[in-house]
Amino acid sequence: MTDGLEADVERLDGIAERRDELAARVRTHAGEIARELAVLQGGDYGQETFDTDGGSWTIKYEAGDVQYLRFDPTSGSETYVVSSKQPPEPEALETAMADYGAFVAAYNEYVRSFDGLFADVPEEFPAVESTAELVAERDRIVDRIREVCDAMAAQLHRYDGEYGTYATTVSGTRWELKWDGDVASYLRVGGSNGTYLLSQYGPPAATDVRRFAADVPAFVAAFNDHVDDLEADLAQVCFGGD
Repeated sequence: MTDGLEADVERLDGIAERRDELAARVRTHAGEIARELAVLQGGDYGQETFDTDGGSWTIKYEAGDVQYLRFDPTSGSETYVVSSKQPPEPEALETAMADYGAFVAAYNEYVRSFDGLFADVPEEFPAVESTAELVAERDRIVDRIREVCDAMAAQLHRYDGEYGTYATTVSGTRWELKWDGDVASYLRVGGSNGTYLLSQYGPPAATDVRRFAADVPAFVAAFNDHVDDLEADLAQVCFGGD
């Protein structure tokens, strides 16, 4: 009754050790393919699938290293030859390795398919037109707008407090000047989602300057009319009985 308990048990340490050695070599070799693919594709991560007569191989890479290598045979279950989890079963690994050479050949053929890719790409390109003159003219006009808006801000500061906004309508469009002390914080055309001809973040687009610069004199004239009205109102204030 105890004969079976006395029999020697075959150990699998050797098989597991050879499996792990082979899996490590495959990871190193597939890692080279992963790095080459990352360089070719120009990204930190991605994946490619290569077909062979025995099935298909999918390699996923990230940061230039292989994340997994999956073999999906034409018959049977898929095998993760390389993965971040447990190593493959020895028999599954053996089946996959029988087709591994075909996978590498398919990868090499894929790389060779790009031969001559840049043969007709020109190495000479047209000269790039400079925007220097356009920008200089834009800045000159914007500087002039800022000068006149700062002058308006100084008057508004003196009459209406440390900071605030002055708004009017020019050609059916709202123009708003915000001042802070004697300086114009912004000049905005078109409401809250409008165009900033002046701001603290940078100059406007040249096309916006071209679009609105012609209406700046009308904006200034409206402001001057506003000042005249204020002066007329103040002129009517008197003290005493007269």
